[in-house]
Amino acid sequence: MQGKGKKAEAKSKVKRAARMLLLKRHGQPGVKGWELKRILGKRYLDIIRILDERLGELGLTVKIIDEEGKVKGFNGEDLGKAKFYVVLKEPPQLPEVKAVGWRIDDLACLSASILYIVSKRGRAPRKEIENILKQKIPKWRVERNIDRFIKLGYLMEDENEVIRIGWRTRAEIDEKKMMDTLMKREVEEKS
Repeated sequence: MQGKGKKAEAKSKVKRAARMLLLKRHGQPGVKGWELKRILGKRYLDIIRILDERLGELGLTVKIIDEEGKVKGFNGEDLGKAKFYVVLKEPPQLPEVKAVGWRIDDLACLSASILYIVSKRGRAPRKEIENILKQKIPKWRVERNIDRFIKLGYLMEDENEVIRIGWRTRAEIDEKKMMDTLMKREVEEKS
């Protein structure tokens, strides 16, 4: 009888964890590790592992990003200040992207910004990024998009107007795969 009670409790905690991770809070996705531990208990990482397995069947996964924006694993280190997110395992298809409100030119703007920052070793002045994007997109849209990407966490800007890759880019976008795809297209175009 006691085994059924523990199983039901674990199932309930997995459901609770899913709701916590899937709902946005203050317009931002994700939940801090200390919040998960407070609500799910000290074995919260076990609950998140189970949730990750179940989400995997749906093409989703749980990513953990620390305060410096680095991807972490489910190991025993202190993840209290890290944020846990549910993200897609594979890049979304165009209809999925449009369905959640992204315009194709906004995606192009974000992609170009990320690729430029990566090519500049992780940081680039805002003016440089704006100048590159203004060659293809109207100025008002460029400024609005960069501000939006910063607000959403895809980019970060410091007091000197230097832009870096944001925590959300690290969580949702495979930068290496993005660069490889770009390089592959460059080679195909030249041949």
